[in-house]
Amino acid sequence: MTPVKAVNHIGIAVRSIEAQKDYYTNVLGAVFEGEEVVADQKVKVGFFRIGDVRMELLEPTDPTSTVAAFLEKKGEGLHHVALEVEDIEARIADVKAKGLRMVDEKPRAGSHHLQIAFVHPKSTFGVLTELCEVVKEPH
Repeated sequence: MTPVKAVNHIGIAVRSIEAQKDYYTNVLGAVFEGEEVVADQKVKVGFFRIGDVRMELLEPTDPTSTVAAFLEKKGEGLHHVALEVEDIEARIADVKAKGLRMVDEKPRAGSHHLQIAFVHPKSTFGVLTELCEVVKEPH
């Protein structure tokens, strides 16, 4: 198994990206990189760069989204840690072979040109862990 390449991003569940933007940019000094709606996940994502790591603020766009459910249950705060891997399909197979439970059995499209799959937090000591791989653009 190849090692994880890097922490790709940290996901923070929020009720409003706009309400927190000033904190991330003017207090922490993060660089705001824009927003993207991920329709199938029913979220709007705000991207903030801090060094080599991106902070992703996740705002639900629908009350039935998993982020809305998270906010209702736990309130605003840390949602997940995303680890960049090579060959996400092989990594999913390896994680499953080691007895961990996956939320996503197959990779799916995520924000910022990523293929993603979540490992269930009951298998990772309570931390929702996202495996992600940068989609390679065709030449």
